[in-house]
Amino acid sequence: MSDFQTIRYQRQADIGTLTLARPDKRNAQNPLMWRELTRLGTELLPDDTLRCLVVTGEGPAFSAGIDLVEGMGGILAGLAGQPDDEQALADGMAAAGTFSWIPKLGCASVAAVRGHAYGAGLQLALACDFRVFAEGTKVGLLETRYGILPDMGATVRLPRIVGESRARELILLGEIIDAEHALRIGLANRVVADGDLDAAAAGLAGRLAAQPPLAVRGARRAIDAAWHRDADESFRVALEEQIRCVRSDDFKEALQAMTEGREPRWQGR
Repeated sequence: MSDFQTIRYQRQADIGTLTLARPDKRNAQNPLMWRELTRLGTELLPDDTLRCLVVTGEGPAFSAGIDLVEGMGGILAGLAGQPDDEQALADGMAAAGTFSWIPKLGCASVAAVRGHAYGAGLQLALACDFRVFAEGTKVGLLETRYGILPDMGATVRLPRIVGESRARELILLGEIIDAEHALRIGLANRVVADGDLDAAAAGLAGRLAAQPPLAVRGARRAIDAAWHRDADESFRVALEEQIRCVRSDDFKEALQAMTEGREPRWQGR
């Protein structure tokens, strides 16, 4: 795995942990972090042995969002000064797609969020399948305070998670909400004591990693299809994945394990 300056990636057994590692900057995201996140995604996407990814931040904050000096004054200023619309769009898409590999992984992902997650920080958490918040955490999409809008996935992912009405409030008003509020609207899957956050995220990751890999991968693909395709096409995707599952060695193992009265040993094939 590549060496990084702004992030860390560690793997224990079949669970990987991505840690934002700029604690002195409250893990604010700069262009180097975006490049390193993109590079990590390139390395992880082909890995079919990874069973879960945990995303967290070093120190007391998950991520303060875009670094105001390097991000706001760099990338965004560059977009403003780019006279070619097509090139500006290409540059913007490259930055906006920084987290797009996480939902495309063959495994589920868990964001462990403490302190605060603002702007791009919250958008990173939204790219994960699950979000576990520490008590006292505050989150918000603050982009409108700077005359811009969230363009790293929030406008697509947040309405799916909390519904369009709630998403409009958070995006258009730039409101900051606490962990309990996030739990009530479904933005957080669970809220735990700060000291229990790492253990709670690890526990959820362990449960996900123990699930049949092909079934998890297929179910995630089918759920995503429901947002992009019509009902018939979505049903077809689910059936395609089901056929892949029932033809797999894992399904044969499940039947054998049931006969023998033991837990199945999943191989992901």
